Amino acid sequence: MAVSERRARHRASLRREILDAASQLFVEEGYQRVTMRRIAGRIEYSPTTIYLYFKDKNELLAAVCDETFSQLAAKLERLAKTATSPLAYLRDSLRTYVDFGLAHPHQYVVMFMSPGPHLELKGYEHSIGSRAFDVLRSALKSCIANGDLHAPDVDVTAQALWAAVHGITSLLITMRDFPFVDRRVLVDHTIDTLVAGLRPRGPGAPASAAQKTARLTFLD
Repeated sequence: MAVSERRARHRASLRREILDAASQLFVEEGYQRVTMRRIAGRIEYSPTTIYLYFKDKNELLAAVCDETFSQLAAKLERLAKTATSPLAYLRDSLRTYVDFGLAHPHQYVVMFMSPGPHLELKGYEHSIGSRAFDVLRSALKSCIANGDLHAPDVDVTAQALWAAVHGITSLLITMRDFPFVDRRVLVDHTIDTLVAGLRPRGPGAPASAAQKTARLTFLD
């Protein structure tokens, strides 16, 4: 192996260590309390080494958040290539979101469950976070266009779906002592319930909350 290649691998490995240590410390101690010196101590390097990769703690947090969203968005986009139908893709996307959060609990807590600069680090528009959410929104729009689901307001419904899967993800991460039923059964049932509530309704069927809201908005 060439010296340059060995150095590149070492840099990538050390950067990975820094990001992992930062994620864990942000969760354990809170973003405001963690210092670059504390992160350096966790991986047994000097603070000067950390500054070779990140100029300050804000940039480090931004890297943690961007990486988390980037991995999730990439997984969701790969799913689109193998989906058998728009509805199957939406279901798989929601399930993938939960699975990803549970597989990366430290990063998930930092990104969605800890106080800190987060989205203020840079504009949400055109960010990797926006890219990940747009995948979900596009999947929902495809289901509506295909006649599988009914949603008068795409943005409201997409955000409601995200709120629901975020809720179950955060509960499974934090409430470890709660006697949950089998995780897969619980996640699948939650997704099934969400989808069932968006199914097109036949004549005479009671309107959903979303449909009632849209009707009242129209009348106003």
